[in-house]
Amino acid sequence: MKIFLTGASGVMGRSSIDALHRAGHDVVGLARTDETARQIAAAGATASFGDIFDRPALIRGMQGCDAVANLATKVPVGSQALRPGSLRKIDRIRLHGSRVVAEAARRAGVGRIIQQSLSFVYADHGDDWIDEHSPVDVTRATEPVVVAEDNVKAFAADGGTSVSLRFGLITGDDPNTAWLFRRASAGRSIGLGDEDSWMHVVHPDDVGTAVVHALSAPGGVYNVGAEPVHRRDYVDTIALAAGRKAGGHFLPGWILRLGAEKLEILVRSQRVSSQLFSDRTGWHPSHPKLTPDWFDDLVRA
Repeated sequence: MKIFLTGASGVMGRSSIDALHRAGHDVVGLARTDETARQIAAAGATASFGDIFDRPALIRGMQGCDAVANLATKVPVGSQALRPGSLRKIDRIRLHGSRVVAEAARRAGVGRIIQQSLSFVYADHGDDWIDEHSPVDVTRATEPVVVAEDNVKAFAADGGTSVSLRFGLITGDDPNTAWLFRRASAGRSIGLGDEDSWMHVVHPDDVGTAVVHALSAPGGVYNVGAEPVHRRDYVDTIALAAGRKAGGHFLPGWILRLGAEKLEILVRSQRVSSQLFSDRTGWHPSHPKLTPDWFDDLVRA
């Protein structure tokens, strides 16, 4: 198959290019600049110039493609998330960019679209398991994610197939984890929320293989990630990988109040199951449980 990727030069995009190639697929990656085009070409994909809001450029790039994977994001790193307007770019990508991508895919005659989504949309469920039927909690911070899912549902209503992948928190060799790793190395606080609550995480490598399996998945919404982990274990695992003792520190409550809804979605207790995606596609994470080796690339760096 021939697959068109947005966000091709990012963490999810690079993982997906590698996994798609290993599965025998050809990849076209959307490039905004000469630099990102070089990165996409170096990864072995064909660069197609344009951006996520440029419908004609998207249609040109999608010609002859069998599927589109919309992986474009602009996540603020670390303390930048606390700045006013820090989510403006990523919200625009989700609210408007996802609609333009879906419309372009329809006009280009593409049969399937895969939309990157987040399990953060689920409400806090304490120790209870969360599956795809569990209630979501829509706030100003999560609304753009839900709208992006709705935009690809509209694509399906027009006869295509849409798959939304609700990924856990990407944890590994990515900018936000690298920021936490540097703080842990310096003995600084990195935890958020109740240390006994649950987190849903996913290794970057498993994002790419999930995109591959989504090419054959029945249309719908799927959770994608490793085994849920307690926040205390998450913090301690990063601390140990960074050469510190277990018992990493948690940020004070006033930080959460300062971050308001931006940080509230990051502290919900979410014991998320990815069993449905495994059952329907045969996907299984190569990193099924959070361990210090998830951070080997950061240690080497």
